[in-house]
Amino acid sequence: MSGQSTTTPEASPIPSVNEWIDWARAAARAADDKLGGETIIIEVGDVISVTDYFVVTSGGNSRQVRAIADEVEEQLTMLDGPKPVGVEGRDDYRWVLMDFGGFVVHVLDEESRSFYDLERLWNDCPKVGWDPS
Repeated sequence: MSGQSTTTPEASPIPSVNEWIDWARAAARAADDKLGGETIIIEVGDVISVTDYFVVTSGGNSRQVRAIADEVEEQLTMLDGPKPVGVEGRDDYRWVLMDFGGFVVHVLDEESRSFYDLERLWNDCPKVGWDPS
C-alpha cells in the first residue's frame, strides 16, 4: 500500500416522500416569487414510476420562464435542497423541464401550457396544496 489514503464521499441520503413534497412546495413558492401563473402540484407517483410529483407553472414570455426556472434552482440550492439531475428546454425557454428526481418542475410559457394542457393529461391525479410565501 502506498501510504496515501483515499476516502469515498458519502452518498447523500435519498429524501423520503414527505421530504420530496416539501421540496416540491419550495419549488412552487419559488415560482410564485417570480409571478409564476397558476402554479399547481400534481401527485403522479401512483401512475408513473419516474417521479412522485409534478410542479406546473407558467410565465408570460420566455424571459419570465427563464427567471422562474432560475429562481427555482437558486432557492432550492439556498435551502440545501436537491440539485436537478436533468434540465431541458433552456434553448428557447418555451417549456423548461427540471428533473429533481422525486419531483419534476415544468415551467411553460402561456401558449405552450395551453397547448400541452398538462392539467388535463393528469386530471385523475390528486392535487397537492401549498401556501405561497
